[in-house]
Amino acid sequence: MISVLLIVGTFMRRHFGWFRRLLIPAPITAGLLGLLLGPEVLGIMPFSDALGDYSTLLIAVVFASMPYSMSFDSRDISKAKNMWSYSASMFLGQWGLFVLLGVFVFTPVFGTEDWFGMMLPVGFVGGFGTAAAVGGALDSIGISDAASLGFTSATVGTLAAIVGGIIYANWGIKTGRTTTLPRKLPWELRSGEITKKANQPSIGHATTNPSSIEPLALHAGFIAVTVTIAYFIKQAIQHQFETVSIPLFAMAFVVGIGGKIFLKLIRRPEYLDPTTVKSMSGASTDFLIAFGVASIVPAAVASYAVPLAVMFVVGIIYCTLYFFVASPVFFGEKWLERGIFGWGWATAAVATGIALLKIVDPKLESGALDEYGIAYVGYAPIEIAVNIFAPIAVIAGFTMGFGAITTVAAIVIFAVPFVLGWLPKKASSAQSQRSL
Repeated sequence: MISVLLIVGTFMRRHFGWFRRLLIPAPITAGLLGLLLGPEVLGIMPFSDALGDYSTLLIAVVFASMPYSMSFDSRDISKAKNMWSYSASMFLGQWGLFVLLGVFVFTPVFGTEDWFGMMLPVGFVGGFGTAAAVGGALDSIGISDAASLGFTSATVGTLAAIVGGIIYANWGIKTGRTTTLPRKLPWELRSGEITKKANQPSIGHATTNPSSIEPLALHAGFIAVTVTIAYFIKQAIQHQFETVSIPLFAMAFVVGIGGKIFLKLIRRPEYLDPTTVKSMSGASTDFLIAFGVASIVPAAVASYAVPLAVMFVVGIIYCTLYFFVASPVFFGEKWLERGIFGWGWATAAVATGIALLKIVDPKLESGALDEYGIAYVGYAPIEIAVNIFAPIAVIAGFTMGFGAITTVAAIVIFAVPFVLGWLPKKASSAQSQRSL
């Protein structure tokens, strides 16, 4: 049923102008349709009670795939120092600030649990994958509302990213901050359909001869075995230590690292094609989003309506200030392209940031994406560590400490370019004020 809705969502993006203008991803459309037609609302589609469990399993597949597809080639780090500091401080700052707001503001004012503030970064800078990871981990210890709140946050963040990104892009061209904005977005970006064969990218390369094993079967088998081993290790640990709860996705990532080391030890480091693994991980993410949104429990969200609304407003203000104030300081004259990209992933996901970047930089000539790719080498360990330790901190009763640590880390990383003199010479306070 979810597959049917994904196809319907793709059709709606392709043929309906409103969906094309807002660049709404098909998985979100599928999830919203599933929520509307499912047991929680209209009751037309008879989803089972296990609907929400798919997200927990699929995020384990995504994290198990990461080590097999990640590249740790540092290349020219000097070209992306500011992008690294900008990205890492934005990410850690959003986590730290809202976790602390949850503890010191939302809990005493609205009576929410101390983990409530975490739901903003879980959905915004974390995205649907983090919503599934953290929500699933917290659900395992009886915090059943976390998954619904996380996926609601991710949905609101994606819509804010797209609407805000289009507004900021048009503002940028009208104020002369970029000259690359096309009169009309390319059909492939608006519809999601790549019609020209010359523009259709490869989704992977074969590393085995089909006479032995079909390459997709090999890659799927490796990922499935990785998740299975992680599951049994998790079960064994819980059997020995009943009070210890390790998220499946975290264990899958660790086992995946072991799998990559194993391939190097047997001198087959390229036995799995990174592009193919990323394609399979991306497919899992699309299903994850659809399942996650469809499994939202409206009653749980409604009980948090007021604090959620306040938190979303504050979250959008945070991301907007980073766009208008921090971007000009970190990137100088050509800040808009990098700022638009940063806005996209800060409120939704990297893929959304790329889509928005292509609005103001269709040919990707600004170098923003290349810089992010280089910076990600140093940023990825931070992102993965936070995603893994955030639910563990809640389980261990260390929510406030986690928020304090990430806040301090964000401040330190934000200050690094100022202390070491990395900032562009033309980036001045006057320019920052002019951007406003």
